[in-house]
Amino acid sequence: MIKEKIQRAELFRYFILYKPFRVLCQFSPIEGKNTLKELFEFPKDVYPVGRLDEDTEGLLILTNDTSLNNKLLDPKNSHVRTYLAQLEGIISDEALKRLEAGLAINVRGERHKTKSALSKFLVDEPMVPLRIPPIRFRKNSPTSWIELSLTEGKNHQVRKMTAAVGFSTLRLIRWKIENLTVEKMNSGDVVEIDKTEIYRLLKLH
Repeated sequence: MIKEKIQRAELFRYFILYKPFRVLCQFSPIEGKNTLKELFEFPKDVYPVGRLDEDTEGLLILTNDTSLNNKLLDPKNSHVRTYLAQLEGIISDEALKRLEAGLAINVRGERHKTKSALSKFLVDEPMVPLRIPPIRFRKNSPTSWIELSLTEGKNHQVRKMTAAVGFSTLRLIRWKIENLTVEKMNSGDVVEIDKTEIYRLLKLH
């Protein structure tokens, strides 16, 4: 039995993807849409852990380790997810404080009070890959970047939170989950990582 468990563990594969803009988090084809299948030849038994919206970029984990999937997605486990968001307009200190304190958003038709979060105004534009196509530049409409760290992942949560404080999200990137990050990766890059390392970076046991 122990030998069988060891052999099974050795078959686990872990991939980190910087998901590009306008790519669906699935392998099955949809006419006129880009999917994960076009990005890389993943093993057939590997699937995404959670999802990113079609218009959201950044960190996506793919694995055949169902245990990792359960540990990351179980609401009882509060893993810190850090996003970079480019907003329409220059966000105010008051709006940042409201994001941190928690606010009401609509989740699947019900009112939800978000958990406390960490927010930070980024004075300098972050070093991130170019988006294709790029955000449309409008001379009379400045933008700002924030870093937002959450311990929950409701549907469209970041976009709903920034909208609730009066700022539309123009570009959204999942940058980190705990200490696992896509920093220094380009859009579409795939990196394979071993179990010990990914569990360490995700603070899992």
